[in-house]
Amino acid sequence: LRAADAAPEVWTAADLRAAVGGSIAGLIASGVGRGDRVLLRLGHSVDVPILFVAAAGLGAVPVPLAPDLTLGEVAAVRSATAPALVIDGLGGVPDACPLAEAQRWRALPAAPAADTGADDPAYMVFTSGTGGAAKGVLHAHRAVWARRMMWDDWYGLQPGDRMLHAGAFNWTFTLGTGLMDPWAAGATALIYTGPPDRGVWAEIARRHGPTLFAGAPGVFRQLLGTGAVTPEAFAALRHALTAGEALPPMLAETWRRASGREIYEALGMSEVSTYISDRPDGRRALPQHGRRIAILEEAADTPAPRGTPGRLAVATSDPGLMLGYWREGAAVPHSDPWFVTGDRALMGADGRIEFLGRTDTLLNAQGFRVAPEEVEAVIGRHPGVVEALVVALPVRAEVTILAAFVVADDNVTNEALDAHCRAHLARYKCPRAYHRLAALPRTARGKRDRAALVRAHGWRPT
Repeated sequence: LRAADAAPEVWTAADLRAAVGGSIAGLIASGVGRGDRVLLRLGHSVDVPILFVAAAGLGAVPVPLAPDLTLGEVAAVRSATAPALVIDGLGGVPDACPLAEAQRWRALPAAPAADTGADDPAYMVFTSGTGGAAKGVLHAHRAVWARRMMWDDWYGLQPGDRMLHAGAFNWTFTLGTGLMDPWAAGATALIYTGPPDRGVWAEIARRHGPTLFAGAPGVFRQLLGTGAVTPEAFAALRHALTAGEALPPMLAETWRRASGREIYEALGMSEVSTYISDRPDGRRALPQHGRRIAILEEAADTPAPRGTPGRLAVATSDPGLMLGYWREGAAVPHSDPWFVTGDRALMGADGRIEFLGRTDTLLNAQGFRVAPEEVEAVIGRHPGVVEALVVALPVRAEVTILAAFVVADDNVTNEALDAHCRAHLARYKCPRAYHRLAALPRTARGKRDRAALVRAHGWRPT
């Protein structure tokens, strides 16, 4: 859908099979082989899933990139992954295959998919790491099959469903929930590819009748702000789905009152996808069937008693768990038999999981995970900046933004800092506010104190 009121571009399963088969042939002719990385720098279009499936289908490793990454960030990923091919639909990447050429592959005679195994590398996504550098998360083919554990325990997915997702394809939440899962189940995916419009989702729902609607909490907040959410607009909707950041209870209740429908939340991460979710039968925050989840003691790799806070972990036998981080070896970093997620949680007597926050420094703003060290390093490279500290700052009820607290010369303006960040970082990594300080707060041990900044400057209810 390029517009809510436009006739949709319809792709059948046969159309997709032919396009993927032809694209496999085109990739092979371009010299891509089994195990090779293929960078996909594309906009939000059907080109992403076609080329993603084609690359994985021939045994290569597709690496979808956020379309708003700067050319410098793309170059860094390219250097880290040494791809056999970069397909560029946005322009500016040297020695890349233009998207127009890749689109012509669809008309080629279809090449067969490779006979890949469950543990063979299938795709890679990049996520910010605690050290400030993005990490390549390498997944196996079994990870796609493992998504079936979400079908009953989060979606209630059925062959007759129509899934509408409000995210971008480079995000695994969108690519999996919005496309791969409904296609695998024989359901229909509704995809909007037009310009950003926070109110478009209600009009699409009114015209095209999705039975499931998914997005980050910020999507629901913005949509509710338009006043377009009504039971009539979402008459066909069975329920909504959300992930990416914590769903504020007030936002969930506002959605229920306005739409007359429930919204079910899931917890996951790039390394595993979602593994804890609300269920369509009304039960909340439970491990999905087939998952083994534990709350480990703070100082030992043994399960904590029910009701005791600890470190949230997933069994290393989980088929959805990554193969490992790119360039850090194939083995998953874990304390056998658990992969420790970096989240803190507790498990109630009924098995319900209560999320208690991250154990590392990753920030979560508007559904994006951002390493503050990466942003601080960019700001620190601006002439005249002494040091900077980036936090996720509450600015009003249920709204958190990235904010930079900067010690700098008087002639360094906020506008200059913003332009500098935009030139070197994807938009979602750029601070939305800049605050000047004579010095950054520090702990008794001399470490920079993020929590003190949030306490001093964050919004508080009156």
